[in-house]
Amino acid sequence: MRPVGSKYLLEEPLGRGATGTVWRARQRETAGSEAAVAGQPGETVAIKVLKEELANDPDVVMRFLRERSVLLRLTHHNIVRTRDLVVEGDLLALVMDLVDGPDLHRYLRDNGPFSPVGAALVTAQVADALAASHADGVVHRDLKPANVLLADGEDGMRPMLTDFGIARLADSPGLTRTQEFVGTPAYVAPESAEGRPQTSAVDIYGAGILLYELLTGQPPFSGQNTLQVLHQHLGEEPARPPGLPDPMWTVLERCLRKRPEERPSAENLARALRTVAEGIGASATPAQASAALGVAALLAPDPSPATVPDANGATTAASGDGSGAGDADPTQALPHSGATGGHDPAAETNVLPRTAAPGGPGAGGNADPTQVMPPVPGGPPQQPDGPHPWQSQLRAARDRNEQTQVRPVDPELDPLRRRPTRRPAPQQQAYGQQQAYGQQHAPQQHPPQQQYAPQRPPAQQPPQRYEPRQAPQREPRPRREPRQRSANPMRIPGLGCLKGCLFMVLILVVIGVLVWNFTPVPEWWAEGKSFWESTKDFFTKIGDFVKDLNN
Repeated sequence: MRPVGSKYLLEEPLGRGATGTVWRARQRETAGSEAAVAGQPGETVAIKVLKEELANDPDVVMRFLRERSVLLRLTHHNIVRTRDLVVEGDLLALVMDLVDGPDLHRYLRDNGPFSPVGAALVTAQVADALAASHADGVVHRDLKPANVLLADGEDGMRPMLTDFGIARLADSPGLTRTQEFVGTPAYVAPESAEGRPQTSAVDIYGAGILLYELLTGQPPFSGQNTLQVLHQHLGEEPARPPGLPDPMWTVLERCLRKRPEERPSAENLARALRTVAEGIGASATPAQASAALGVAALLAPDPSPATVPDANGATTAASGDGSGAGDADPTQALPHSGATGGHDPAAETNVLPRTAAPGGPGAGGNADPTQVMPPVPGGPPQQPDGPHPWQSQLRAARDRNEQTQVRPVDPELDPLRRRPTRRPAPQQQAYGQQQAYGQQHAPQQHPPQQQYAPQRPPAQQPPQRYEPRQAPQREPRPRREPRQRSANPMRIPGLGCLKGCLFMVLILVVIGVLVWNFTPVPEWWAEGKSFWESTKDFFTKIGDFVKDLNN
């Protein structure tokens, strides 16, 4: 078991995904006012622990804290409720209600496709969840059967949409450099694949693919790699399943439109699916069947789709012609201020004139202080200086939960970096001892060096002579005493081996005597001897007979 924060305890993993691992957990104590649901000690919950690379990205952590209130207030009977968000050191976790039931992907794999009526009713409830989230400005962006859990309700299975905000948290500049979009390739919308601004229409496209998979058992687009799937999303139309009723195909075709402004809203999609389910059923009345055939009138596009915030927190929306704003706008060149009125790329760089400082004349250029412009009415609020409150809260949480402290170690106290004490070389010691020994035992034949001869003219000084040093006298070794010889000076080589051979011969003779006297070997020997003699006589007679015939 592993604790998460001070209120939850992980027990066993329930599943792993692209963004983290879902654990079955137990609440240890009642949550505080920061949680949406206080809970009771011993209550079972589900906790999704995000991956380490997500937890280590500051941008993801800031979004995690910024969208805390949005995720906690998102409540609907078809949405898995988020109870609490935990930030503990390098760990990010979402505490949710535990749903005891399979997800829609596993249910399809075990039971096969749905009937048209069942697929319409299940997708209608998913559309209700999307309508509630879009009303709060939350776009799922990763709608797929694996994110739809099936809970046991009073009226049967109740689909519940989960993982809200995970795609938003994972859409970080530091994490999306190696991929073109956030989500699953088989369920991604064309505008997400192209990197265009996204709205709530991406969830409608995902709902259309979900409905197609519920009807056929597989998504409409598939390929050997991600690139092939994305090309099909961008340029190919889905194939109509055989035997599909016309009203159901009308709903599918509207949801899978390539242009996001042509897709219906989530609320209109839920209403249209319920109308189709009533009109294609076995007990449908003529009025219901007629309403199902005219379902296209109910699939009106969303006039004000919910926008997806960009990396900086600003929202971007698709324009009427399909071109995005914000980051998608191309760089615009400002007009030239010269007399020509046009932009000349070859023109020299213009230097702005220096303005005098308001404090006094003569101060200008780089000496001018930075001037703060007055706030523009209706513009964004100015951010105060210093760290953001979320950054301070995050830093305090990490400092409080940090366990390992790294401190620099003094090199003199580090046993791995301590310099070893060098000892004098044995050759130098031997040479020094030899020199001292020679000086002590050398005969005093010459006067000491302190005594000098009388000074002579420089030209008459005798050349200096160097005498070789006498080798030190070694102490005589003690003489070895002669060994005491034995009384018998004769030594026979190999005598030990000979004794062993004679002993073995004696043993073999004794064994032979015992065998000859106490076993029937003599009788066998006599019988063999007689047999040999009779055989010899027989061959002798034959030889004599052959000689007689020759004669």
